Amino acid sequence: MADLSTQYMGLTLKNPVIAGSSGLTGSIDNIIKLEQNNAGAIVLKSLFEEQIKVETEKMMNSGHENLSAINKGYQDLMQKRSYDYAEALEYLTNFAKEHTLKDYLKFISDVKSAVKIPIIASVNCVFTYDWHSFARRIQDAGADALELNIYILPSDANKTSAENEDIYFNIIKDIKKYVTIPVSIKISYYFSSLSSQLIKLSKSGVNGMVLFNRPYSPDIDIEEFKITPEHIFSSSSEYTHTLRWIAILAGRMKCDIAAATGIQDHKAVIKMLLAGATTAQVTSTLYLNGVQHINKIVTGIEDWMNRHNFKTIDDFRGKMSYANIEHPAAYERVQFMKMYSNIV
Repeated sequence: MADLSTQYMGLTLKNPVIAGSSGLTGSIDNIIKLEQNNAGAIVLKSLFEEQIKVETEKMMNSGHENLSAINKGYQDLMQKRSYDYAEALEYLTNFAKEHTLKDYLKFISDVKSAVKIPIIASVNCVFTYDWHSFARRIQDAGADALELNIYILPSDANKTSAENEDIYFNIIKDIKKYVTIPVSIKISYYFSSLSSQLIKLSKSGVNGMVLFNRPYSPDIDIEEFKITPEHIFSSSSEYTHTLRWIAILAGRMKCDIAAATGIQDHKAVIKMLLAGATTAQVTSTLYLNGVQHINKIVTGIEDWMNRHNFKTIDDFRGKMSYANIEHPAAYERVQFMKMYSNIV
């Protein structure tokens, strides 16, 4: 009988399949169902920086609705709608942060009481905002680990690549001061030197790295002349990009690697593990096939391991990584050229 248990960031998981952060992991009922369907761990729906900003703006524009929630010393200021004062804006911003965080902390606590599998809180940040002050309280609420979803689009022509990349290190440095639970970062592939940067980040004190974030990408409606989002769900064809980089980086990283994006079935999970991933996160496939699909993925991995006589995940993890295969160039562009040479 195959043993699917594994270690991720020092946490013991019954299998390497993690339910990634999404709307599905923002409900206690869904999280209970995910546990019942053999999820190895859960990444909670993210707390977004934008949530705090939106709540602040609502409070500014809501007039009397929020007066009861605001300190009495600011009631006159609220009624006059005098938000030009810097101290008033600061107070409202701080209140909105506290309100959002309070709800999130309660959610963490309630989830921990409802399930036994590891719970990973998630914070979505784009700047070195104020997340480090939240981190300790997220830990105190009972989260087993914290995933930082850091997405920085290098679109500002006035910023150098080094300036953009420093943001990642600054966020990690600040948060690691406040928590003892494991911390992972979920990132995109927008770096000037991807391999070099990810290896450096793996040495920054993080315990895990999730490759890769699937960012929002805009599209254009040519009839309505509107900016629209591209397809929300990832497709099965997208996993190969992650596969390549995990295979190249496996054995060189100083932290665990979680695979993400385009992982739809047990075959894709197995491929990520063969490439060297520690775990794999699934999200879109749960929307498309239901939360019960996670059990099908786990069963598929177990059946495959039994057929190939692998007793544990470690028996085959990294077996097909760049460092372990006979012709590592298969993961590089030379293979692309070779493949298409007959049709050019």
